[in-house]
Amino acid sequence: MATSSRRHLTLDDWLGWFETHHPKKIDLSLERIAAVLERLDLRHPPFKVITVAGTNGKGSCVAMLESIYWHAGYTVGAFTSPHLWRFNERVRLNGADAGDAELVELLETIDDARGTITLTYFEASTAVALLHFARSEVDVAVLEVGMGGRLDSSNAVDADCALIVSIDLDHREWLGPDREAIGREKAGIVRRGRPVVVADRDPPRSLLEHAAAEGAVVALIGRDFDYRRAGLGWHRIGDADSAPPLPLPEFGGDEQLGNAAACAAVTESLRADLPVGDAALAAGIRHAYLRGRFERHEVGAVEWVFDVAHNPAAAEILRSSISRLPPRRTLAVFAAMRDKDLPGVLAPFVGSVDEWFVTQANADRGATGAELRDVLAAVGARGVTVSADVAAACASARSAARPGDRVVVFGSFHTVGVATDSLGLYFAPPPRGTPPARWTRV
Repeated sequence: MATSSRRHLTLDDWLGWFETHHPKKIDLSLERIAAVLERLDLRHPPFKVITVAGTNGKGSCVAMLESIYWHAGYTVGAFTSPHLWRFNERVRLNGADAGDAELVELLETIDDARGTITLTYFEASTAVALLHFARSEVDVAVLEVGMGGRLDSSNAVDADCALIVSIDLDHREWLGPDREAIGREKAGIVRRGRPVVVADRDPPRSLLEHAAAEGAVVALIGRDFDYRRAGLGWHRIGDADSAPPLPLPEFGGDEQLGNAAACAAVTESLRADLPVGDAALAAGIRHAYLRGRFERHEVGAVEWVFDVAHNPAAAEILRSSISRLPPRRTLAVFAAMRDKDLPGVLAPFVGSVDEWFVTQANADRGATGAELRDVLAAVGARGVTVSADVAAACASARSAARPGDRVVVFGSFHTVGVATDSLGLYFAPPPRGTPPARWTRV
C-alpha cells in the first residue's frame, strides 16, 4: 500500500508531493519510468499507441486523433501536457477528463509500485495515464511527448505509429542548439519497422537519417501525403475532385490543415488494425476541440484572442493568423517562462500592438514583469504596463480597451489558463465518463 503518511491524500496533495519527490523537476531519462512501468506490467501496453512529438502542433494533433478514433467507434485514451486549468485535463478517456477520485487511486497504485524509485511529476503523470488506459481497456492511446522524444517518459513504451509534427527551436538547453540536434532527439520516438508520419516540410537531415537507420516506414508531407484546399474544406492528395471535402478544424489557423492531413496519414498507416472510414475522419476533424489555440471570444464588445504560443515559430503563426482578421486597435497581455526566446516571441508583434500589459506567469520559471518590460523596450515596443499577475493584467487591458478593440493574450499555458478563468471563460468539463456534447457517433 501507499506509505501510511500519504494515505487519504487529496489529488492536489498527491500532485504537490510528486512536484518535490524527485530531486530534479526535469530529469530526462527512461530508466526510472521504465522500471515502474515494468512493475505495473505496462511496458508493452494491451492497446495501440500513437506518440505525437513536435515543437508546435502536438496538442492539436492529439485532439484530432482522439476525436477521429472515437468517432470511428473506438475507446480512446489521450495524454497531454501541460494543462490550462486542472491536472485532470492531462488524462482523458473518450474525450472526458479523469476524475479526482480515480486519479488519486491511480497515484496510490503507482506509489506502491515504485518502491524506492523516485519519479518526476511528468513521469508520474505518464504512469497514471498508461495505467488508466489499461484499466479502461482502451483500443488506442494517443500520447503527447512532453519534451524532445528520445528521453521523454512517453517513449518508455513502443509506439505503433509515431507522428512528428514540427521541429523548431525550443528547450535548447535540454535538446540542443539547432534543428539538427533537436530533430535527432525527436526522432527517438520512431520504432523499427513501424510507421512514422512527418509533418514538417523541411525536416532536419538528422531525423530522416535516424528513421532510415531504424528501418522505420516514413510518410513525409509533400512527398507521401499532403492536402489541397477545396472550397471551405480540403482534400487529401489522391482524393478525386468530386469527393466530399474534409472539414477544416474549428480551432487554430491555416497551420491546422497540415496537422489534419498528418492525422489522416496516421489513420492510413494503422488502417489494418484500426480502420477509419472517411465519415469518421471528417466527423473527428470537425468536432475536435482544443482550448487556447487562436481561441476567440467577444467580451464586452472587445475581441479577445487566446493562444499558448511560447516560441518564435508559434508566435509567428499567431501573428500571421491575426493579420488575416479585420484590423483593430490591438492590446496584448503577455507572460512567459524566462527560459524562452523572449525577443524572438515578442518581436513579430511590435509593429501591430498598441499597448502591452506584462506580468509574471509562474513563480518558479516565469520572467518577471520588469524583465519583460526590458525585453519589449529592447525590441522597440511602446506602451508597456507591468501588472501584479495575469488576472490583474487582464483587468488592466479590459479597462484600457475600447469597444471594437482586440486584446491578444499569449505566452504560456499558465497565462492563457489564468486569463480565461479571470474573464469567466472557463467551462466546466462534462460529467466523468461522458464524451463532450459536440461528439456524436457517425
